[in-house]
Amino acid sequence: MGKLSYLGIFIAGILFAFGFSTPFAAGFFIFLNPSSIWLAAILGGLGALISDLLIFKFIRVSFKNEFEQLKRTKLIKTISELIEKSLTKKIKLYLMYTFVGILIASPLPDEIGIIMLAGVTKIKVKNLAIISFILNSLGILILLVI
Repeated sequence: MGKLSYLGIFIAGILFAFGFSTPFAAGFFIFLNPSSIWLAAILGGLGALISDLLIFKFIRVSFKNEFEQLKRTKLIKTISELIEKSLTKKIKLYLMYTFVGILIASPLPDEIGIIMLAGVTKIKVKNLAIISFILNSLGILILLVI
């Protein structure tokens, strides 16, 4: 992919969001020496955004019934009640978005963070796209700077 230059960076960005291919994409970003790390981070972020949107759509459509059934289980109800009693709604959202942000920006699999957003929140696709692009671009930029 090194000969593909910025197209390779875009493809590596697509791979950056998937758990099994993240190490390859991270390695590609680390050993790549682009002339513009900012352009590379943006193109990689766009590739990762496409992957995250595909994951989000798949999770939202395919697992909708499973999330509803999971919410009705005794364990989840107990955990939800415990969290409701101990944390305010604002703090819960901040903590969840912070955790999801760390997952998306890091070379860890984005699937976990996207599943949390798709299953737990009512996030709009536009907001997810903005969050995903910024965080993935930031994560790729950090890899390129190292």
